[in-house]
Amino acid sequence: MKVAFISNYLSHHQIPFCKAMNNILGDDFCFISTMPMEQERINLGWQSNASYLFELKSYLTDSARKRAYEIANTYDVVIIGSASDSFIVKRLKNHKLTLKYSERFYKKGLSYRNYLRAYIGSWLHHGRFQKYPIYMLCASAYTPYDCARFGNYENRLYKWGYFPEARKYDDIEALISKKESMSLLWVGRMIDCKHPEAAVEIARKLKTDGYDFTLNMIGTGILENEIKTLIESYGLQKHVQMLGSMSPDSVRSYMERSEIFLFTSDFNEGWGAVLNEAMNSGCAVVASHAIGAVPYLIQDGKNGIIYENGNILDLYFKIKTILEYKSLVTLGINSYNTILGLWNAECAANRLINFTNELTVTRKCSKYDNGPLSIASILHNDWIYNRYM
Repeated sequence: MKVAFISNYLSHHQIPFCKAMNNILGDDFCFISTMPMEQERINLGWQSNASYLFELKSYLTDSARKRAYEIANTYDVVIIGSASDSFIVKRLKNHKLTLKYSERFYKKGLSYRNYLRAYIGSWLHHGRFQKYPIYMLCASAYTPYDCARFGNYENRLYKWGYFPEARKYDDIEALISKKESMSLLWVGRMIDCKHPEAAVEIARKLKTDGYDFTLNMIGTGILENEIKTLIESYGLQKHVQMLGSMSPDSVRSYMERSEIFLFTSDFNEGWGAVLNEAMNSGCAVVASHAIGAVPYLIQDGKNGIIYENGNILDLYFKIKTILEYKSLVTLGINSYNTILGLWNAECAANRLINFTNELTVTRKCSKYDNGPLSIASILHNDWIYNRYM
């Protein structure tokens, strides 16, 4: 079986999955990148210095672009993410198996102002293909709902995501026991949808309640000066450190020595691969329910804690609960086991090979109870409120 993965560029979030596919299929796997990486992403350390034989950079030459379309039209399976639909039109007309790969479409929701445009876009990128063998790999728990808005991919929605490096530690309990006491970590671009101010508000409340703690914040962005000012105005300089931008490996080092990871993004966060990394590092994660990866990766109270998006009081209550009931070790071990045992590149690659083999032969596939390629149900934005009723 020959499989091609087509997307904008090869990032450190995609490399482990591509390596796993290459280990299984060898030369029968290809990653096609359609554009060079943006400088902003390069500055964040997303670009790998290594080169991979399985990558075809279609944007470099006319011959590379021609080869990319040849692969797209002839390979048995194509996974297509952020790339032009022109790569899949011909293969779909030939009834070749195709897997769309997407975060949610309507992060800001639908209204009368954007409804017509969304309807046209939905037909153009999805609706017109529905009579062909095309399936959706959902890189957000909210993708199924957005697909269903215009009746696309009925009974063809499957859980997926991003699969950054999953590290295996000789003794996860030892790693967790060596974490710095009362250490919190926040990682991300300092922009509105990431809500770095929420982490600072938590630090303020912890200080007011007499906790001796540290909060490290990694990242840069347009809100950086505003966050610095907020830290100073609350007198948190001894507790909160802004560390700027750093490489993915350096970020992982901070995760490995931090007890609690705060993930405060809103519905504009597509997947949120830092969640995979923090869980793999044995952190006790407290995350907003709005983040695409959260409903898939976190079982609330078992391997992490979910709080109501935007609710600082709920977030603080959850953090205090963790600290007072000393559940850091249990949450950390369970989060680590979730990534190492299920949500990792090797599991995803093996399941995808089985999934596509079965679909190619019988048009049916095995059903997994959880994890990659388990059935993705429709989840509304307000599911967390219904859970509390």
